[in-house]
Amino acid sequence: MIVPQKIFLFQFFTLLYLVFTVTFASTEEVTVLLKWKATFKNKNNSLMASRRPSSNACKDWYGVICFNGRINMLNITNASVIGTLYDFPFSSLPFLEYLDLSMNNFSGTIPLEIGKLTNLVYLAVHNNQISGTIPPQIDLQTKLQVLRLFENHLSGTIPREIGNLRSLTKLSLGTNFLNGSIPTSLGNLTSLCFLFLHKNQLSSSIPKEIGNLRSLTKLSLDTNFLNGSIPTSLGNLTSLCFLFLHKNQLSGSIPKEIGYLKSLTELHLWSNSLNGSIPASFGNLRNMQGLILHNNNLTEEIPSSMCNLTSLEQLYLAGNNLKGKITQCLGNINGLQLFTMSHNNLSGDIPSSFCNLTSLRILELGRNNLKGAILECFGNMSALEVLSIHHNNLSGTLPTTFSIGSKLKSINLQENELEGKISVSLANCKELQVLNLGDNYLVDTFPMWLNTLPKLQILSLRLNKLHGPIRTSRNGNMFSELRIIDLSYNAFTGNLPMSLLQHFKAMRKIDQTIKAPTYLTIYVGEGRYHDHLTVATKGLERELENFLTIYTAIDLSSNRFEGQIPSIMGDLFALRVLNLSHNVLQGHIPPSLGSLSVVESLDLSFNQLSGEIPEQLAALTSLAFLSLSHNHLQGCIPQGRQFATFEKNSYDGNDGLRGFPVSKGCGNILIPETNYTDYAVDDDESTSEFLNEFWKAALMGYGSGLCIGLSIVYFMISTGNLKWLAKIIEELENKIIRRRRKKKQSQRHYKRRNKKKK
Repeated sequence: MIVPQKIFLFQFFTLLYLVFTVTFASTEEVTVLLKWKATFKNKNNSLMASRRPSSNACKDWYGVICFNGRINMLNITNASVIGTLYDFPFSSLPFLEYLDLSMNNFSGTIPLEIGKLTNLVYLAVHNNQISGTIPPQIDLQTKLQVLRLFENHLSGTIPREIGNLRSLTKLSLGTNFLNGSIPTSLGNLTSLCFLFLHKNQLSSSIPKEIGNLRSLTKLSLDTNFLNGSIPTSLGNLTSLCFLFLHKNQLSGSIPKEIGYLKSLTELHLWSNSLNGSIPASFGNLRNMQGLILHNNNLTEEIPSSMCNLTSLEQLYLAGNNLKGKITQCLGNINGLQLFTMSHNNLSGDIPSSFCNLTSLRILELGRNNLKGAILECFGNMSALEVLSIHHNNLSGTLPTTFSIGSKLKSINLQENELEGKISVSLANCKELQVLNLGDNYLVDTFPMWLNTLPKLQILSLRLNKLHGPIRTSRNGNMFSELRIIDLSYNAFTGNLPMSLLQHFKAMRKIDQTIKAPTYLTIYVGEGRYHDHLTVATKGLERELENFLTIYTAIDLSSNRFEGQIPSIMGDLFALRVLNLSHNVLQGHIPPSLGSLSVVESLDLSFNQLSGEIPEQLAALTSLAFLSLSHNHLQGCIPQGRQFATFEKNSYDGNDGLRGFPVSKGCGNILIPETNYTDYAVDDDESTSEFLNEFWKAALMGYGSGLCIGLSIVYFMISTGNLKWLAKIIEELENKIIRRRRKKKQSQRHYKRRNKKKK
């Protein structure tokens, strides 16, 4: 078709007009923008170098777009600019509609003149260092649709004038230091789709007026100090897809109205003080993918209606007071990937239907009252990466079905009633980083075949019935990544496994590049999982939920190891905790232990060590806990540095030691000036037990030996020499202390097992 000549000429001149008007900015706008650039601390950076007086602002300047000869858009996001907004030409850019200064290093406050940009539609200053308050003059920008000020240092209250910006569709003020209450005027923003106020210091209750925002699809008020109940008016937000209220101080029950939000896909209410039951109405969202309710005070049973959530991928119910059995139908949610219900009062068996959860990646059921056997199918679930059912009453044996190609990274079955041997099929779990089978009744020798697991970092087999010597293999790379090994409270015998210790390569390296503390983390897909572990350190048992990557520990205590402490132990330079107590170790303390420069806890007590304490140990400046008690050590205690902080009980039961703190000096005195009644008898019960045992022993010789005994005592008293008597008393006292500790330990196990049976 031929275009008529008049129409052609009209289009030509129109195009020519637009070309000339769009490509040349006004002199005033160019001048004021150059003046603002001159205030930048790095005005000559590569992206801003194009802004020169001789160049065409509309055509050549980075981030500038013009319309009808006036600057319409200014976008310098992520340009590494260092500056302020104080000299920004607000009044000289009246046609500016789009302003994006995000992801730079702007500091200072937002000037009041910002209200002069009356044509502004889009304002983004997020990810900077802006401080001060949000000026109320911002309400003059009546055309504003998007306001993004998140990730700055803004403080003060949210101005109620923001409620006058009726055109707003997105309001993002998260990750600042805003305080006070959420203004009720925000309920006027009926066009709002996104409202992000998370990670601030907002307090008071959530205003019911938020329920007026019928267009809202994402609401994020998490990580504040909001209190009171969740308003039922939120049930009006029928378009809502994401509701994030976690990490606040919300109380009361979860409104059943939340369950009627059929568009909801993510509901995060965790870490509040919510109580009552999980609403049965939750079963009405069939699009729900993430239901995160952990760390509240929710009670009652899990409603069976939750089995209707067939799209669910993440279900977090841990840290509540839920009771009853785990309903079988939850095993029908085929797409479930993350399932955590630890720290509740759940009972009964693990539902056999869980074998249907073929997409499951994390299963966490720890600290409940579950009983019965561990499902054999857990061993060959192809997607499973974390299996954590610690602190329950599970019985039977370990699964024997751990298959080749297993993705398991963490297995935590601590403190159950598992019996039998350690399943050899665990050798197929080549991705395994954490294996915790402690506090059970496993009967086996040391599973040396675990050395084929190249990524194993934590191995805990404490408090079982493992026995025999630890035999090593010829594998040169065995346990090369191991950072924590706990074999305490078993019946291992023989010498300490020197050839095993020399392969602990991860304990021989100190990473000097780590500047900030990092925690040992298991990565599951895009998420992170922190494991639980009971450790004995500094004389106390603690359960750690997060532990630093620099934390390295060897605990071989309460076994029957004998022989000498191998000097190669001093090559484990990264070791933080070393516990060899309550064994039958002999010989001298190797001076090489003085090379453990970062060790914090060293326990060699209750052995048969002899000789002097090596002077090299005085160089351990990180040492916070030391116990060498109840050995046969003698000589002078090293002085200075950390040794000046240790008390007398660090050395109890070594009658040959002298010097601070057991005696006044360390000259030629062979016997420390000490009160023998101050030894480890540390309470009235212990003192009473000691006296009873002593007099029983004394009266056993009442017959013919009484006269002889009294004569000897009379002779020692008359000559002033009480050393023999003191030594006899000390030996008797040590035997009583050992007997008392064993008695208390057996009582603890007896109570724990009886509690489980109930």
